[in-house]
Amino acid sequence: MDAEITLHVDGHEHTLTVDTRTTLLDALRDRLGNTSPKKGCDHGQCGACTVLLEGRRINSCLALAVAHDGASLTTAAGLADESDLHPMQQAFLDQDGFQCGYCTPGQICSAVGMLQEANAGHPSAVSPPDVLADGPTGTPLDDDEIRERMSGNLCRCGAYVNIVAAIRQAQSGSSPSGTATTGTAS
Repeated sequence: MDAEITLHVDGHEHTLTVDTRTTLLDALRDRLGNTSPKKGCDHGQCGACTVLLEGRRINSCLALAVAHDGASLTTAAGLADESDLHPMQQAFLDQDGFQCGYCTPGQICSAVGMLQEANAGHPSAVSPPDVLADGPTGTPLDDDEIRERMSGNLCRCGAYVNIVAAIRQAQSGSSPSGTATTGTAS
């Protein structure tokens, strides 16, 4: 059975007819030609397909497109503005947070979403007890916290140390030379 849906992807509205079993990932890649999210495991275990749905990170391979009719999606390709990379994208470049690059779009979307969740006070399994009691603390996330919050995104090349460094750079708002980056990490 087919259904007509509208998706707002990276700031552009798209109306398309999809089979009701079509995932957001397949709608993005196969129907809209947006190859930023990658098809990895197709089971929600690797994070290569991570996109931001209404600002929250999701595995697009697990979400049915028809369930998100009218939704706003942001892929890694849509994070940058016309003149500058998003601070997270720039940090991944600065810190060499990728090797083959296959998982990078999902890693970047997940990192952006993760920082928004942390800033909103959402705890992780390794969050200190005061995060639960006091809500957002505004303190930088340590490496263990970043690793836990990014644990749903796998990198077969093993660039994890550089990915953590990139997230720390984007969170702090400075480049490797110590100068401020443009834009925000949200």
